Amino acid sequence: MIILGIETTCDETAASIIKAEKGKIDILSNIVSSQIELHAKWGGVVPNLAAREHLKNIIPVLKEALEKSKKTPGQIDLISVANGPGLIPALLIGVNAAKTLSYIWEKPLIGVHHIEGHIYANFINEIRSIPNPQLPVSKKLLIKFPVLCLVVSGGHTQLVLIKKHLDYQIIGETLDDAAGEAFDKVARILGLSYPGGPAVAAYASAWTSDVRKGHVMSIDLPRPMINSKDFNFSFSGLKTAVLYETKKHPEFLKNKNYISGICHEFQQSVCDVLISKTIKAAAEYRPKTIMLAGGVSANRELRNQLGTTIEKKLGKTLYRIPEIKYCADNAAMIAAAGFYRWKKIGNRKKLHDNWKTLSADANLKL
Repeated sequence: MIILGIETTCDETAASIIKAEKGKIDILSNIVSSQIELHAKWGGVVPNLAAREHLKNIIPVLKEALEKSKKTPGQIDLISVANGPGLIPALLIGVNAAKTLSYIWEKPLIGVHHIEGHIYANFINEIRSIPNPQLPVSKKLLIKFPVLCLVVSGGHTQLVLIKKHLDYQIIGETLDDAAGEAFDKVARILGLSYPGGPAVAAYASAWTSDVRKGHVMSIDLPRPMINSKDFNFSFSGLKTAVLYETKKHPEFLKNKNYISGICHEFQQSVCDVLISKTIKAAAEYRPKTIMLAGGVSANRELRNQLGTTIEKKLGKTLYRIPEIKYCADNAAMIAAAGFYRWKKIGNRKKLHDNWKTLSADANLKL
């Protein structure tokens, strides 16, 4: 089956064509038009500016996706669009484009939760091995249910128990800032570039043993809620701790070694909390597979440290991570999730009328 995916929840205009059959998903095209340069000077995404760019880019992106996939509208079997959560001005562009195409092409239309898309990025090319040096080959291949998924993005930090396809139970979530949001805010405090995640990670990786030996200051940040009895998270206080640390030594903000030290400690704090909560939840719910999902799942330290910890403490548990190129917002993941939703729906004839009723929802629940 050939599926067109559309994603415009935030600041990426994306379209993808996938081929899905027999539990295997192949990407025929995956086009993403990023707005990072536009929003960088504001230090974050401006919703109305994002919507304007989506409107400008949606048709060219769709055309490129079709051309690269070498598919025609007549060959499309299903249209899958992210209809929430996200920025409502941005969501409306993608949803209305999908509804229009559904009507004109007379194709079924299905709405997909944005986070569900991130989760199903793990199922892209499922039969193939995803390189992960932390695990033996036998543990790279398949996903077995129940699954415990750690979702880490700019807007969400959640632990989701998935007993079977599309059956979600949120067992833990952030009480304030999401981890990705905290990365962006810390980068802003330190005067680093936007988006904050890659910038902080780059400085953190520069915190080598030689730099540490030459650095006279000890930087110790808290691990918020790491010992709480639940599986919830909180990163607002960690961000504030970074702010207080820099206010104590404002003269050091021009010292790259000092910035590297803060970034390393901040990133390690986030990793420690995320991994500790995930392992604790796994001990209680006993999943057969642990997955990572969301934009922050591209963080190499988190990917590697979680894999190492799972191998050490949960040796029989499989570990699945999406390929780096499918971690950030993209339409291939929306198309993949749409495929599994299609498989579950009994009366598919109703999907042909979704162009009339499907709506964007900024606060759509998983």
